[in-house]
Amino acid sequence: MGSEGPKLYTNKPTKAQLKQHNKHQQHHQPMSSSTPPGTSSYAGSTPPPPPPKESFIRRNKFIWPLLLAVNFTVGAYLFMRTKKKDGVEEVEVPNVPPASVPTAVTTATITEKPLAPPPILEPPKPPEPIPENEQQELYKWMLEEKRKLKPKDPQEKKLIDEEKAVLKQFIRAKSIPTL
Repeated sequence: MGSEGPKLYTNKPTKAQLKQHNKHQQHHQPMSSSTPPGTSSYAGSTPPPPPPKESFIRRNKFIWPLLLAVNFTVGAYLFMRTKKKDGVEEVEVPNVPPASVPTAVTTATITEKPLAPPPILEPPKPPEPIPENEQQELYKWMLEEKRKLKPKDPQEKKLIDEEKAVLKQFIRAKSIPTL
C-alpha cells in the first residue's frame, strides 16, 4: 500500500476548498512530517461532499405550469384574432402549376358576399304616463330612501340634502311636472 492511485470523487472539491484543507492540515501536523506537494492528504479524513446541485428545471419546477398556461393563452388569442370574420372579402387564387404560370400579371378573383340590409326597426314607443297619485307615492318613497342614507363626507351630505330638497318641492307642489 505504498502508492495509491488517483482517487475519483463524485463531487470534485474546488481550489478554494483544497487550499483551505491544506492550510488546515499544515497547522495540525508537525513541520517535519509535512506532505510533499502533489500527494493527497485526504487519506484519513475526507470532508463531506457537498450535496449534488439540482438542475435548473427541477429547481424551478413551479414556473413550468405557469409558462405553459401563458403560452397556451397567447396562442389562443392569436388564433382567435386572425380568424376570418363574416363579410370580409375573400381572395381566391386558381390552382395552377408553377411551370405553366405566365410571366404576365396573374389576376385573382375577388368575390364579395352581399350584406343583407339591417331590418328596419320601429322607434320605441314612449311609455304611458304615470298617474299623479303614483308619482306622489314614488317621490315619497324616494325621500324616505334618501333619509336612510349615511353620508361618508360633507360633499356627499350636501348632495343628498339638495336631492331631498328637490323631492320635497315635488311632493308639496299641487301639480307634478311631466317628464
